[in-house]
Amino acid sequence: MRRSAVALIALLIAGCGGHQAAESIAVGAGPDPESAVLAHLYAAALRYYGSAAHVEPSKDPVGELDDADVEVAPGFTGRLLQRFDPGAVARGDEQVYRTMISALPEGVAAGDYAQSAGDKPAPAVSERTAAAWGGRQVSALVQHCAGLKVGAVAGAQPPSVIGTCRLPDVREFPNAATLFAALRSGQVDVAWTSTAAPDVPDDVVVLTDRTSLIRAENVVPLYRRNELAERQVLALNEIAGELDTGTLADMRRQVAEGADPGALAAEWLNAHPLGH
Repeated sequence: MRRSAVALIALLIAGCGGHQAAESIAVGAGPDPESAVLAHLYAAALRYYGSAAHVEPSKDPVGELDDADVEVAPGFTGRLLQRFDPGAVARGDEQVYRTMISALPEGVAAGDYAQSAGDKPAPAVSERTAAAWGGRQVSALVQHCAGLKVGAVAGAQPPSVIGTCRLPDVREFPNAATLFAALRSGQVDVAWTSTAAPDVPDDVVVLTDRTSLIRAENVVPLYRRNELAERQVLALNEIAGELDTGTLADMRRQVAEGADPGALAAEWLNAHPLGH
């Protein structure tokens, strides 16, 4: 009996010693504020449902996801489609998402895309130009394509073609302030910005794209296939149902002003509890 008791104690000790806490899920965050905000939102969602998760800074979160250095990476549907299938012609939200899924590398899966949250290129014009064109839609730009002068912040890669309109070479400006000043002064007719840009002044008109002439860029999480539990994937997906473009733009603005993206994500999650 004594030997049996000793053996039982040894088994219990071995069992306790062999129990390990679940490893923290690494969520990759790129160097830009937008990627950092989204990464912290996904990490916060995972923690909300009891999974250990942390944000891992990265120059290329999607690349590190493919290399299995992180388990989750935030992205945008159109940019991901361009990366994995440059010749694809899809433009609408659902079409871009489905085409993107089919182009993902083996071992990488996508969660739900956020129908109300995205950051796609958007042309801005002056109030005077919008009035002269008789519309505030991207289609109005296409109808007045000839002779346009187009500007963008240096480093941006706006579309060169919108519908039947092939745009001229873009004039580059060092920052958004000088770009919009050039728009006001008439140096350019169109200033490229984006739907979630935090620095668009109130006195310009950002043209809306109801007919999907510009490719969709909806927020979407990527993750390592077969490495997340179903509850963890659902946690990522719940962000899609709560996040909107205005919130994303506001978070980008606050990060630019010095706010901590992790604190912003936690604050947003407190105001938008998941599972409701």
